[in-house]
Amino acid sequence: MTRTTSKPRQLTGKVVLASLIAFFGVVFGVNGLMMTLAIKTLPGTEVDSAYAASLAYEGEIAAARDQEKRGWKVAANVERQPDGKATLRVEARDRAGLPLAGLKFFGRLERPADKREDREVVLAEIGSGVFQGDASGVAPGRWDLVLEGDQDGIRMFLSKNRLQLN
Repeated sequence: MTRTTSKPRQLTGKVVLASLIAFFGVVFGVNGLMMTLAIKTLPGTEVDSAYAASLAYEGEIAAARDQEKRGWKVAANVERQPDGKATLRVEARDRAGLPLAGLKFFGRLERPADKREDREVVLAEIGSGVFQGDASGVAPGRWDLVLEGDQDGIRMFLSKNRLQLN
């Protein structure tokens, strides 16, 4: 029985070129896929310009000091009904415990991990110092509740609290 021996395959320039093109094609393809997935899942930035935010920081500190001096007590809670509907209720009182009327309150539920799920809650004054809004369609989990109280277009109150919705 005779065995045929074949010559080992020669490494030519065409084989090296094809190997390099295939290798770098796979690397670039995977990098492109990873970049696309990262950009699509990026929830965004907290502020558009860090420089502009830093310039406004002194004003935020002054507003927080003014808010502390007013001594307002604002209580908020989110109640979820058995059917899944949720309601945001805010009660605002001054230092003496009297209801704060004539304010406009704005609510926002923010997802800490994904800003694309943030929800605005329109609050209407339903009584003296009592504001209520519909927060339906809010998924269970951790949320940041941001409350702003305006009077004549000037922000008088701001708070941000973490809460757990079931």
